[in-house]
Amino acid sequence: MSKRCYYEVLGVSRDASEADLKKAFRRLAMKYHPDRNTDDSEESEAKFKEAKEAHEVLSDANKRAAYDQYGHAGVDPSMGGRPGAGGGFEDIFGDVFGDIFGGGGRRGQRAQRGSDLQYNLELTLEDAVFGTEVKIKVPTLVSCETCAGSGAKKGTSATTCTTCHGAGQVRMQQGFFAVQQTCPQCRGKGKMISDPCPDCHGQGRKQEQKTLSVKVPAGVDTGDRIRLANEGEAGEQGAPNGDLYVQMHVKPHDIFTRDDNDLFCEMPISIGTATLGGEIEVPTLDGKLRLKIPSETQTGKLFRMRGKGVKPVRGGATGDLLCRVNVETPVKLSNKQKDLLKEFEKSLQDSGSKHSPQHDSWGDRMNKFFDDLKA
Repeated sequence: MSKRCYYEVLGVSRDASEADLKKAFRRLAMKYHPDRNTDDSEESEAKFKEAKEAHEVLSDANKRAAYDQYGHAGVDPSMGGRPGAGGGFEDIFGDVFGDIFGGGGRRGQRAQRGSDLQYNLELTLEDAVFGTEVKIKVPTLVSCETCAGSGAKKGTSATTCTTCHGAGQVRMQQGFFAVQQTCPQCRGKGKMISDPCPDCHGQGRKQEQKTLSVKVPAGVDTGDRIRLANEGEAGEQGAPNGDLYVQMHVKPHDIFTRDDNDLFCEMPISIGTATLGGEIEVPTLDGKLRLKIPSETQTGKLFRMRGKGVKPVRGGATGDLLCRVNVETPVKLSNKQKDLLKEFEKSLQDSGSKHSPQHDSWGDRMNKFFDDLKA
């Protein structure tokens, strides 16, 4: 024989409040209690048990949600449900609402993993290119040694939350709309601490500053991260720690600019060296090099020194060093030097335009521009 609908048994609607359920059950209990129906005790007892069963299911938030979702199969152990746990409610209904509200149906039965942390590490270009090992100090939550992370005073233990009965979540209903949310009493833990640890005040964790050694591999750049497993915040009630992510920030360099695996620098050269050619000393991250400057070098010319850049942290060919030369105009000349320079300039003019090809081509383009404007 199939069971009657629990709402029909109590004579209430599906959006009935707890007060409505209690009132309906009390009315039926007064009517069908065996002590009040001695003439027809068997039938009255059956109806009383039916009303009691309906009230027990519908007055429990978890069981009622399971019943609303799956009917009798959700709360009857003989039909696949779980006694006292709302059948398949925690596994199915709870998972759906957990995705929305930030926790599964079993949240109260497992402690939360510790939070991940991030530490911003400033490095010199040299340390980033060649690698280094640094000590960092990280403020974080660590497991309380006094209570071993339980939060309860030594010799005591936490008790099951009386509001959610250890589930960590409660079901809230308004009309036909129902949602499951974190228990406000235990905050999703499913347990309450009546006698908290004096050192951590029931939190199970304490704020401390840890000193860690970080090995920075050669070739890192700004934006790269190093993951230190289990070095984040301590988990709740013995749950795993979070991770620590060390974020790299390479400080600007006085000489070099980095672009991926290449390095750039600018070098001033004299008019004499640019005109006649010669050699200059160029700095690199691992020493000085001699760079040959050919004659008639123009300012802005880029020279490439292969393999003098950065070796990638993930492997591959080492980058290059690119050196841009800037021809420097001499300053603070003596009268004699100025006279020599004037004489030199006049000799260039007397020789025609062959000494300044860029000047002549620029002049031609400028004249064409003004001719086009007049046209």
